[in-house]
Amino acid sequence: MMSQIYSFAGENDFYRRGTIYPNPKDASLLLSLGSFVDVYFPPSKRSRVVAPSVFSGFEKKPVSIDVLPDECLFEIFRRLPGPQDRSACAFVSKHWLTLVSSIRQKELDVPSNKTEDGDDCEGCLSRSLDGKKATDVRLAAIAVGTAGRGGLGKLSIRGSSSGSKVSDLGLRSIGRSCPSLGSLSLWNLSTITDNGLLEIAEGCPQLEKLDLNRCSTITDKGLVAIARSCPNLSELTLEACSRIGDEGLQAIARSCSKLKSVSIKNCPLVRDQGIASLLSNTTCSLAKLKLQMLNVTDVSLAVVGHYGLSITDLVLAGLSHVSEKGFWVMGNGVGLQKLNSLTITACQGVTDTGLESVGKGCPNMKKAIISKSPLLSDNGLVSFAKASLSLESLQLEECHRVTQFGFFGSLLNCGEKLKTFSLVNCLSIRDLTTGLPASSHCSALRSLSIRNCPGFGDANLAAVEKLCPQLEEIDLCGLKGITESGFLHLIQSSLVKVNFSGCSNLTDRVISAITARNGWTLEVLNIDGCSNITDASLVSIAANCQILSDLDLSKCAISDSGVHALASSDKLKLQILSVAGCSMVTDKSMPAIVGLGSTLLGLNLQQCRSISNSTVEFLVERLYKCDILS
Repeated sequence: MMSQIYSFAGENDFYRRGTIYPNPKDASLLLSLGSFVDVYFPPSKRSRVVAPSVFSGFEKKPVSIDVLPDECLFEIFRRLPGPQDRSACAFVSKHWLTLVSSIRQKELDVPSNKTEDGDDCEGCLSRSLDGKKATDVRLAAIAVGTAGRGGLGKLSIRGSSSGSKVSDLGLRSIGRSCPSLGSLSLWNLSTITDNGLLEIAEGCPQLEKLDLNRCSTITDKGLVAIARSCPNLSELTLEACSRIGDEGLQAIARSCSKLKSVSIKNCPLVRDQGIASLLSNTTCSLAKLKLQMLNVTDVSLAVVGHYGLSITDLVLAGLSHVSEKGFWVMGNGVGLQKLNSLTITACQGVTDTGLESVGKGCPNMKKAIISKSPLLSDNGLVSFAKASLSLESLQLEECHRVTQFGFFGSLLNCGEKLKTFSLVNCLSIRDLTTGLPASSHCSALRSLSIRNCPGFGDANLAAVEKLCPQLEEIDLCGLKGITESGFLHLIQSSLVKVNFSGCSNLTDRVISAITARNGWTLEVLNIDGCSNITDASLVSIAANCQILSDLDLSKCAISDSGVHALASSDKLKLQILSVAGCSMVTDKSMPAIVGLGSTLLGLNLQQCRSISNSTVEFLVERLYKCDILS
């Protein structure tokens, strides 16, 4: 028989009679097999036929597309009809994904700028990668996957402290596949270099927003590339980029005429020259400017005062090399006519003379925040208030030379538009020992916040009540020097929002008086940490408050009875309730809390040790519309 032709697995029973064909590889003989084959199949089992060894010369290895070189695969992929087809191929393997994501838009034979349904929503997608999820492979997948689904418009990448897995290769994928990218944010990515930014510049000409934070290996070269290729750039943020300096800012200033917002923080190579170039070339467009922790001098502030014709929001922080002269020149430059909001923090040059000059030079300023200015005194604050006639909001923080005379002097001399005044951590504030002029008043003031000023006492509150009769919002946080009699001076106002958190001398009598007087206007009441507040206050709140929506009773001496009193009110429609740290609130309050739950959106039960886990679980299930903290 023909054992050379057939081999059997299992039961192999052959009757050998010799070879029929002298040359078994002859094609004509092979085709004439059939009747000459004499094979016996045992009845017990059908044998499996495998490939005959006589055909070994014709055996072919399995054919795979992977045997094609990358150049051929690249040509195939770039000729596919649409982004969905390329996306399908990209998800076959990482190798194919890398090839597909390396194709530039101009290299596509059949470019497509439409989504599958034909709607043109270019750049409508937003993606964010954080920590370990930020890798080159994920970026490549995002680049290819979003191409046929509207296009990537916003991308944020945040590296981890343990090391970033994103490199220039990942940005290359984005640059080559996402021409519609309009916003790019790179945080804590020391592995990204200028080459990655060059790919973005070349492939994403529509880029409008660029945020680089702690990208220590990106230099001026990368920023220059962005400037040359992305003329529509309107927002630039640089923070802790140690190798970016004046050259990059000068390129941005020359090429990006639409720049509206610039924020630069802790970039040691940025000096006066870069800031001067930036301001002088964007006079008509730049509206928001933040300069923080930079090695700039008075020259930069002089440029801001002269060329900042369009600036509406200005933040100056940590400018240790700027003196009083810088602020004086900035104010006298008369270029900040459109300035609406000014924030100055930790600048040693803020003195009485400098701040007064700024007030005079910014006639339309509505909001001012001055913090950590140890050289600012009462005279400077009052002079600033007199000069800033359009001021609506003033906040002072950690200005330790400002006393109660500066506080009341600014209230007496401010313009008629001042609506909000805030003092935070000003340690020189003391209680008044002399009265104020009887005819004086600040009728426009609606909101007053005094936080952590330990010397602020009852006499000051009495003066505030006479000076500011239209107060609607009062925030007295951490004022341990105010007694019950001091708080009672506030009951004459039509209060809407009240915060007495940390005021240890607050009593039930005060809360009862305020709620009785302001029951129809009070919307927010915060008495967190007022340990003298008991159930009596809650009874008064339930009886008088008609529109109260936010109530914070954390660490108060309330019990289940007080919670039941709140629930018994038909008028009260609370949305936010906190009883955190109230040890006398127990599981017995559960029915009352459920009763309040029809309107509750937020409930804080943290550190309520007398409320069991089973009760919390029941409330979570029952009040499914309410966010519960426990």
